[in-house]
Amino acid sequence: MSTPAGVYLLEWEQAQLDELVADLFGYHALQLGMPELQGLRTNRMPHQWLASSEFDPSVAERALDFAAHSVALPFQADSLDLLVMPHSLELSLDAHASLREAHRVLVPEGHVVITGLNPTSLWGWRHKRSKWYQRLGYDGLSAPPCEEMIAYWRLRDWLRLLGFEVKVSQFGCWRPALDNAKWLHRWSWMDRLGAQWWPIFGGSYVIVAVKKVHGARIVGARWKQQRSPTKAVVGIAQRQVGPRTDKSLQRKNECESR
Repeated sequence: MSTPAGVYLLEWEQAQLDELVADLFGYHALQLGMPELQGLRTNRMPHQWLASSEFDPSVAERALDFAAHSVALPFQADSLDLLVMPHSLELSLDAHASLREAHRVLVPEGHVVITGLNPTSLWGWRHKRSKWYQRLGYDGLSAPPCEEMIAYWRLRDWLRLLGFEVKVSQFGCWRPALDNAKWLHRWSWMDRLGAQWWPIFGGSYVIVAVKKVHGARIVGARWKQQRSPTKAVVGIAQRQVGPRTDKSLQRKNECESR
């Protein structure tokens, strides 16, 4: 992430996270992975943690709160209000298990924020090409720091199956991932055109999803509106006795008149 392309990516993702998490409220928030990003710096939740599964001496000064893997978080079920996962799924050995774990620890209506690299972009093409070069024994082209890129639509399907509802989706970084700062700057015009004409081909994306739990519907206390059995029986008896009593009186009056 120290290359010009890496700095360019981090700056875009930092700006998106600062905007997206600022108005998410709750009590407990966790950022999992990528200590280079300050995913919670604009959030106002009182309890915030930073965890990572790998130790990086370059970010040792930030002092991680604890070490944790995305497939086994040390939190009880329904205990976190916000979970920020910058590239955590791409670095995970099992992305499905990581998403299931995120669903487990989030409270109902809790938010998860995920950043990822888009395989259908210039960044994705660079990643594939670098993998081919590495298989051929040529390491001259560095690959982005991820095991496998996850497509945006594929991730949306995974979230929907787990019970998440996607609220926000944003794309960015349309420039090619060049290691030369001068040439990277010359391609800056692609960011303006890409946002307008081909947004889904951005090199990076950010997704904000909400955990939805469909519980049982609470029916109002209808028994309060029903009449008690005793009153109902008395009412029926009165309706039955009333007409008969009136007829008996009428016959008695007729006999006396005769």
